[in-house]
Amino acid sequence: MIEDGKIFIGASRNPDDSINKPEYLDLKFGNRHGLVTGATGTGKTVTLQVLAEGFSRAGVPVFAADIKGDLSGIAAKGEAKDFLTKRAEQIGFTDYEFDQFPVIFWDLFGQKGHRVRTTVAEMGPLLLARLMDASEPQEGVINIAFKIADQAGLPLLDLKDFTSLLNYMGENASELSSQFGLISKASVGSIQRALLVLEQQGAEHFFGEPALKISDIMRTSNNGYGQISVLAADKLMMNPRLYATFLLWLLSELFEELPEVGDPEKPKLVFFFDEAHLLFNDAPKVLVERVEQVVRLIRSKGVGVYFVTQNPLDVPETVLAQLGNRAQHALRAYSPREQKAVKTAADTFRPNPAFDCATVITNLGTGEALVSTLEAKGAPSIVERTLIRPPSGRVGPLTDGERQQVMDRSPVLGVYDEDVDRESAFEMLAARAKKAAEAEAAKRAQEEAAEQPGTTSGWNLPGFGGDDDNRQGRGQSRGRSSGYQRETVVEAAMKSVARTVATQVGRALVRGILGSLKR
Repeated sequence: MIEDGKIFIGASRNPDDSINKPEYLDLKFGNRHGLVTGATGTGKTVTLQVLAEGFSRAGVPVFAADIKGDLSGIAAKGEAKDFLTKRAEQIGFTDYEFDQFPVIFWDLFGQKGHRVRTTVAEMGPLLLARLMDASEPQEGVINIAFKIADQAGLPLLDLKDFTSLLNYMGENASELSSQFGLISKASVGSIQRALLVLEQQGAEHFFGEPALKISDIMRTSNNGYGQISVLAADKLMMNPRLYATFLLWLLSELFEELPEVGDPEKPKLVFFFDEAHLLFNDAPKVLVERVEQVVRLIRSKGVGVYFVTQNPLDVPETVLAQLGNRAQHALRAYSPREQKAVKTAADTFRPNPAFDCATVITNLGTGEALVSTLEAKGAPSIVERTLIRPPSGRVGPLTDGERQQVMDRSPVLGVYDEDVDRESAFEMLAARAKKAAEAEAAKRAQEEAAEQPGTTSGWNLPGFGGDDDNRQGRGQSRGRSSGYQRETVVEAAMKSVARTVATQVGRALVRGILGSLKR
């Protein structure tokens, strides 16, 4: 049942439950994206694993998030279990063999995988504003901050860099507003509070260097299998917005960095976006439009994006229309919204005269799905009621010891595990503040030296502008200077930076479709 150039998904059944025919996903249409939906406990994770194994076996690298930890078992050879062998016999899968797949584990927190980071500059203002749930005025200030950093040559690598830049903007709001538009101190303060919340939620682990290289998730192993990058997301899911923003950033990086390849014989990379509803929940219209644009255009770069979610209504229609390969597991239809979801799912398939989709969706068993893939000239196949094939890797999680063994022989071992803190905006602003403080101290010392007795030359004759006149002149000088408010060290430093920014014709860095910095 295994065919070259295709991924075996399972076997479809006739209305009398007899086996109809094998169902495949053609690799040359693997970059036309896909959707895996279904209620909890219906077998979505196993379907994801089957697809990931199929792509890996074909030499296609895969990136997938592991929400519950179950997907980690793909790194271990499967074990004969009754429900697996029974399913293989049920669908006539005589070629069924157990196998293990090359896996790289990643983790934003560095606990269950290699550290994965990006810089604030590469994240870009749009995604950073989304991460902080910024209002429109706050988003405007964030955009100005990135503009200032680009023009002044201030690298924004981690959160302390961005915080330092915001401090500078708050101190010089009036002067900078004339150059870049209104900068409200209240908005700056709100952004600083949002950054503090992000730090408490662990987002500081995500920003810094070394930043993830896209090439490290697009590897193939020595046996020709595509490397499967598994992101440990059980802890990350405690902050759903960070999870969704990270995956969207990674998707935008793929879009910006990869060259156009047209329609290859197989994808260059397949990207599984689990819990996809988190990406679109309360997302501003502009962000949804950008996501739709990326999904539509990234196909020509050889990247297939597969959304995994419970309800097809979780994905906007403009994005849903781009997803050509679909596996619909069972849905419940107790509430009006669930009934609408069933109808929406049924209407997206090419009808099969042998059964009614809307009725079948609510009656599908565990590990069973309505499947439709692209065939021939890219037209969707007639939907079939399909028993999903059993995976070749282990069904279930690895132990901690097994996970560590996989990490110890990882091709990126030692590359991302240690933080690198090079000179960036924080250090540069601090250096300028120090320089301004030294200049201010030197100026003050010079003024004090000029006021010391006996430092002036000339005759001190009574009645000819002697001691009395000098004392009076010094008193008047002190009187005039007593009303002068001397700049603080910070004010002097920040104004120095402001003048630099305002007069520098700096190079505006190029940013991509989602605002991320092009490398």
